[in-house]
Parts: sequence; C-alpha cells; structure tokens
Amino acid sequence: MDGKAEPETIESCTQTPEDTEEDSFTCNICGKLFTSRKNLIQHKLIHSDSKSYQCDVCGKKFTRSSLTRHKRIHTRKKLNHCDICGENFFTNASLSSHKRIHTGEKPYHCEICDKYFSRKGNLSTHKLIHAKEKPYHCNVCSKSFFNSRSLIAHKRVHSGEKPYHCDSCDKKFPTRGHLSYHIRSHTGERPYRCDICGKTFPVSGSLSYHKYIHTGERPYHCDVCGEKFTRKSSLNRHKHIHTGVRPYKCETCGKAFSRNSDLSCHKLVHTGEKPYHCDICGKNFSQNSNLTSHKRIHTEEEPYQCDKCDETFSSSDGLSSHKHVHKKERPHQCDICGERFSRCTELSSHKHIHSGERPYRCDICSKTFSKRCHLSSHIRVHTEEKL
Repeated sequence: MDGKAEPETIESCTQTPEDTEEDSFTCNICGKLFTSRKNLIQHKLIHSDSKSYQCDVCGKKFTRSSLTRHKRIHTRKKLNHCDICGENFFTNASLSSHKRIHTGEKPYHCEICDKYFSRKGNLSTHKLIHAKEKPYHCNVCSKSFFNSRSLIAHKRVHSGEKPYHCDSCDKKFPTRGHLSYHIRSHTGERPYRCDICGKTFPVSGSLSYHKYIHTGERPYHCDVCGEKFTRKSSLNRHKHIHTGVRPYKCETCGKAFSRNSDLSCHKLVHTGEKPYHCDICGKNFSQNSNLTSHKRIHTEEEPYQCDKCDETFSSSDGLSSHKHVHKKERPHQCDICGERFSRCTELSSHKHIHSGERPYRCDICSKTFSKRCHLSSHIRVHTEEKL
C-alpha cells in the first residue's frame, strides 16, 4: 500500500438506489445539492487536491472503485420504464419518484400546516418557512433564501450565467428546473392533471395555482386594502398601486409601468406585433393571456366566480375589478384631475378626456372614439342601415 487509502466514507456511505430516497445533501464548498450522501462525497473530489480518477466520458472525478461503478451509467440502458408516459430511468427509485407526477401521491407530510409533498427534500425545505429561517445570504444584494439551491440560482441573476442548455433549440437557462420546463414546450408534455376539471399543466406550480379557481382560496393578503390573491407575485404587483412605483420604463415613448410584463406587452404597440392567433375566428393578439381570455367568448367559459354575488367572469382580472364594486373601493386615481375609478381600464379610458386621444376607429367610416363602448354603439348605426 502507498499509505494513501481511498476515503472510507465513499464505501461506508454506498447505498442501494432504494435507500437513496430524496433527502437533499449540500456541498459546503459550492452549495450544490445531491440526492444521496454518496454522490455528495464523490462530488467533493472535484474541490479536493487529492489524487482522483476522472471519467473520460463526462469528466467527473471519482475514486478508482467508484469510477468503475460510475462508467456503467454511460454504458448501461435505462431499464426502469414508466408505463404511463414511456420515460425511462436508471434506477427503480427514480422511477418511483417520477410516477408521483402521474399519481399525485404526496407521502411526506408537514405536521405544522398539514401540507403534503412528493419529495422528502421538498418537505425539509418547506419546514424552514415555519422556522422563519433564511440562512443563505447573497453577498451582492444581501437577499436571503431558505436553501442553498435558491441562493445559487439567484446569484445567476447577477452573473448572467445560464449553464443549462437545451439540445433542441440551443436556448440556455439559469436553473435545471427552467430547462426541464422549457423542454416540455418541445415535447408537449403536460404531466400535472387537475383531478377536478381534468386540465393539464407542464409544471406542478401551475397546477397548484389553478386549483385555487376551484377552491376559491386566496392565501396572499394585502395589508393596505385587504385584497387577496392566489399568487405572491400578484400581491407584490398589486402593492405598486398603493406605492405608485413604476420601475419599468419604455425606451421609445417614456411610459412607465409597475410590471415588467406590462412593459413587454406595451412595446408591441410600437412594433404592431400580434403573434397570438385565434384559430376559431382569426383574430390576433399581442398577449397570450388576451388570446386565452378571448377564446372564452367562443367557449362561453367563465371559470372565475365572485364569492359575494356568484357572478362569473372569463378572466381573473375581470373578477378582481368586479370585487371593488362590493368593497366600494376606487383604488385607481387620475393623476391629472384626481378622479378615482374601481377599474384600471376605466382610468385608462378616462385619461383620453385629458389627452384628446381617440384610439378606437370605425373600420367602415373611419370615425374615431375615445372609448371602446362608444365605438361599439356607433357600429350599430352601420349594421342597422343594412337591415
């Protein structure tokens, strides 16, 4: 022997695939997460200066015995087959974990709030919410996170790093999760199904938010006006109404917006681009969300219901605006004359009085109007003439 024994922890931590359920093991050097202790120990050899053996296929480093086992990954076949979607996996444990996507099984239970999870690692991360611990801090902007994985992903905002690459279209992403979600745009896979209405989704988060439509649950609450939301991001955007913050500015006309998505949509006004096409009536839209809402005209679907009067709406924005009627709230104020409105669209229409803008044009006689409803009333003049 040369006196340099292989790290005993490699062998002592070797587990069968069935033993390596989804506990998360974190590298204390780079913060990378692993599903087994064995994989973490092997990974640490990358940081170590000790003698190690490198795989000539993928470049990963291992001890001699571990390298031999690792090479089977490149030569062996994925023999564990999902009989629902056809995807294949190396281990039975990976297949079992995958199948929970189809079955909806969530065996890991939080005893504090009764929430359930499909992975043990996700439960561990969730529990930090109750402990109110955010031990991982960004050294650039001081933002804090519950786990190292979120911190690593966040740091790529500052660095611009996008290490995950799509083999189909060469697009790059900052996290593996974003890449996995994107790949489904090529495959069309939507593995998460609502057990109430049957609608399917490409990611579990979208399914979770969708279910709020059926339950009426709105867990995020504005501490200024009391309005409730299904998403935290929607609450954060809503708060701009109270603060008046509009951080996103159009470089072409200088108009400012409270949401980056609103700015992106506004820019299409300058380009005239309407990339979203209704395959029923041929109408085009600048936003996919507008197309989705528009299609409900054809299907007569109104999935959003008011819990005060049972009135239904085709869009969540329509429901949110309607709720101001019950609260007698007028949160949207004109910065020129001070008049207040319950709906953002009413404020936008009102501002045409001050600007003199008449953006709605009749295709028949070219007459212009400041409000869409006035145009709709006017069009009847032409249609009645034809009767």
